[in-house]
Amino acid sequence: MDQETASVPASAPSDSWYARPAARSWTCAPPPPDAWNFHTALPGYAPTTLHDLPSLAAEFGVARVFVKDESTRFGLPAFKALGASWAIDRIVARHAEDSAEAGSSGTPLRLVTATDGNHGRAVARLARRLGRRALVFVPDGVHPSAVAAIEGEGAEVTAVPGSYDAAVRRAAQAATEPDSVLVQDMAWDGYEEIPTLIVEGYATLFTEVDAQLGAAGAPPPALVAVPVGVGSLAQAAVTHYRGRSTPDAARGDAPSAVLSVEPVTAAGVLASLRAGELTSVPTGVTTMAGLNCGTPSALAWPVLRDGLDAAVAVTDAATARAARDLAELGVSSGPCGAASLAGVRAALIGGGAAERRAALGVGSGSTLVLVSTEGADANPQA
Repeated sequence: MDQETASVPASAPSDSWYARPAARSWTCAPPPPDAWNFHTALPGYAPTTLHDLPSLAAEFGVARVFVKDESTRFGLPAFKALGASWAIDRIVARHAEDSAEAGSSGTPLRLVTATDGNHGRAVARLARRLGRRALVFVPDGVHPSAVAAIEGEGAEVTAVPGSYDAAVRRAAQAATEPDSVLVQDMAWDGYEEIPTLIVEGYATLFTEVDAQLGAAGAPPPALVAVPVGVGSLAQAAVTHYRGRSTPDAARGDAPSAVLSVEPVTAAGVLASLRAGELTSVPTGVTTMAGLNCGTPSALAWPVLRDGLDAAVAVTDAATARAARDLAELGVSSGPCGAASLAGVRAALIGGGAAERRAALGVGSGSTLVLVSTEGADANPQA
């Protein structure tokens, strides 16, 4: 079999799957521990729950399935505060140092961002706690209650006709105004430093998973499924699992595979992998609003190109079913968070599943980790 495959789940469109088993031989430097040390020292820090779900293990024919539940991260219903908190801490500290060197108290920074919901609320919450202003741009399709939640954190919200990419462009423009700074997890040429900090912040999630699996007596995961918007969380996952110490061969450990999951209406990472270059795709309407991004982050792309094992695109119907199933199992998950379960179902079940399972290195003794990035209340739908 070629190292690159294009087998297709029976229920998905013909271009919904990509795998590259050779990615597991790629390595990189591990993420620095600074963000982990910062997060664990914050008041109220606690690892989010890792649910052990035997019924899903039986469904997938594997040893164990865990769901990392990000519905209660730092009092917010999504994982985004991990990246935003670390980046904003570094931004504010640097601003204070620059002001001190200039011999002035400095003008408080205005934090600017674009969002499909959760990232903007995290930036707004942190700005409020630090006594800073926040300006948040939102594209079409963001639910009014999500906008209200951002405004409830004290931020100024500006609606942008068009896509998430259009909102990012407006935010970048606004951030050029005096005493403003852009806090975006999407990178492009000339804007890499802050997205790098955000990705470093996301690494805390996977460090927690390592400790929680160890406490549960489980080996490192054979497969980790991550919902994808611009790809920054997937970048953090790949960096974590490709940068960690060599798996223990004596225990039978093998390198973990990372699977990205996107909406069929906004599968920019999948399209880029298939094209072999960073590619933008037009976006459509999806309940997975937080994943409705047509252009992958330029910072994430080289890491995903070389180190991501597989990508799959899923439908709104598939994520709706997954969210209902997770709710019955006691896991609060919105459409974006439930995408990981929908993606694993598309990869491991149905026509051609044997080939896809082989590409991912998943067998009957495997442990799987599904990242549920948001709670059911994080991304309300009409």
